[in-house]
Amino acid sequence: MTSTVRIDSWLWAVRIYKTRSLATTACRGGHVRVGGERVKAAHPVKIGDEVRVREHGFDRIVLVTRLATKRMGAQAAAECLVDKTPPPPPREEVALAPMRDRGAGRPTKRERRDLEKLRGREPLDE
Repeated sequence: MTSTVRIDSWLWAVRIYKTRSLATTACRGGHVRVGGERVKAAHPVKIGDEVRVREHGFDRIVLVTRLATKRMGAQAAAECLVDKTPPPPPREEVALAPMRDRGAGRPTKRERRDLEKLRGREPLDE
């Protein structure tokens, strides 16, 4: 068994990416980091490396515990890494903007000011 594996192959094998070409594209786009450095698809990864993958605006942090070159089942893939990703921040509760009835026409000046106040915008004339 080898002591290193290509990063794109490993990301695909442990089911972080659905296809190897998606993993390669992510590496090319700078979304994959090993040890804090952006890496190319052919970069070797070894046991103990910290891999950061940018997904949906957040970093997923995984620690390599086992090397894999072939795609495997979800349970076996989970044994190849330790997920150190912090939990996502809680969603903010946002009040829904009031809806006007269809066909009610344009809002009056008072209604418009009330809407702007709800949205947290300051009027321009003040």
